[in-house]
Amino acid sequence: ALRDSAGRVEGGIGCLVDLSTPFPQMQAELARKAKELERSNAELEQFAYVASHDLQEPLRMIRGYLGLLEKAHAQDFDEKSKDFMRFAMDGADRMQRMIKDVLAYSRVSDSTAQLVIVPAQDAIAEAMANLRTKIDENAAVITCGDLPEVMFDRLHLVQIFQNLMSNAITYRSAEPPAIAISAVGHAHEWEFIVRDNGIGIDPEHQQKIFKIFQRLHSRTEYPGSGIGLAICKKSIERWGGRIWVSSAPARGSEFHFTIPRHDI
Repeated sequence: ALRDSAGRVEGGIGCLVDLSTPFPQMQAELARKAKELERSNAELEQFAYVASHDLQEPLRMIRGYLGLLEKAHAQDFDEKSKDFMRFAMDGADRMQRMIKDVLAYSRVSDSTAQLVIVPAQDAIAEAMANLRTKIDENAAVITCGDLPEVMFDRLHLVQIFQNLMSNAITYRSAEPPAIAISAVGHAHEWEFIVRDNGIGIDPEHQQKIFKIFQRLHSRTEYPGSGIGLAICKKSIERWGGRIWVSSAPARGSEFHFTIPRHDI
């Protein structure tokens, strides 16, 4: 506003922008971009699936012929040649595991997945059955509190608990693994907590662990491909949830994830 010496308003300068005309265009453009993004994501997931699937056969052939070569000529190899053969076999095996992991990651977005009523306790029991050998070999103890029924894809929920429990056993401390699973009900979501007594995770690396093929330790220290938590994150976020970790080195970890509440 422009004022005179007495403080009275004499005039003013303003700017008006008419948004009424372009707003429908903005909505249409936003919808178009969203559809393009959806199509691009679908194409990327399809590419990952097809590429991984098609890579398996030639890799099986490489692995098979390496085995035949080793069997036929092992007596002719010196120590250096044996090391070369072992490196080649290990590389082929590692690539085969990575391809399987990429396939598993791409299948999280499979259109056949669907929301059904799943008792969380049943999903954990199935995950434990899949991990029975690993649990027994490490003398792991797994306890559960009162857990709810949730609306989720059953296979996805089993996979989430299986990956979290498997990680807790893999990254164990000197003590036998102790894993406690609990749930807290909030107004619009269930929060699950998977607590362990393992080696813990430095706070500066706690976002990195949810990215695909990210590892904090060498394969010689701890086996694995570094994709399990990425699969958990993708699956949980697909159904409207969140996942995070609270941890510190040598103090164990608490993995938290949420699942939206539905009327069941």
